[in-house]
Amino acid sequence: MLNGKFGRMGIGVASIGAALLAGGCAPEASAEDGRTAASTPANAMVDATLAATIAETPTIKVYKSPTCGCCALWVDHMREAGFELEVLDVTDTELVRVKVDAGVPLQMQTCHTAFVGGYVFEGHIPADVIARFLAEKPSASGLAVPGMPIGSPGMEFGDRVDPYDVLQFDAAGNTSIYESR
Repeated sequence: MLNGKFGRMGIGVASIGAALLAGGCAPEASAEDGRTAASTPANAMVDATLAATIAETPTIKVYKSPTCGCCALWVDHMREAGFELEVLDVTDTELVRVKVDAGVPLQMQTCHTAFVGGYVFEGHIPADVIARFLAEKPSASGLAVPGMPIGSPGMEFGDRVDPYDVLQFDAAGNTSIYESR
C-alpha cells in the first residue's frame, strides 16, 4: 500500500531512510551520557478524560530498531501513561518499509513508528497528545514529531527542553501543527 509520491520513490526512500535511521538513533541510554528517564511520570500528565481513552485503546503496535535507546525510553513513557504496547524490533530496512507503506511523509520519518486505531504515530510524541488525538478521532493519517527534539519523551537530557511541534498529516502528505510544546 504505497502512497502517492512516496510509492514512486521506491528503493531510493529505503536507502535514504536507512541512512537517516542509522545516524539518528542513539544506543541504550546510560547515566554517563546525561540522558535520563522522564522526571515527571507520563501518567501524571494525563487527565481523567484522557485516562479513559487510554484504558479503551487497543494495543499499540510499535516498530523500532532493537538497539535504539531513545525508542526504548519512549516505549517506557507510553507504558507509564497506561498504554499497552506490542514492540517489534526490526531491521532498519524493514523499518523504512513500514514507514513508506504507512504513508509517513519522508521529512517526518524518525526512529520508530506506532499504529493504533487506524492511525500512525511517528517519533517521540507525548502520551497525552496521542491520547487526546485518539479521543478526538480527527480525519487524518496520524501524528509525527520530526527530528528527535531534546526534551521530548525518550529524548530527555537533563533539564534541557527544546521547543518542538507535533504535526498532523494526511494521506496526501499535507501537514499542520497539531500542538506545540
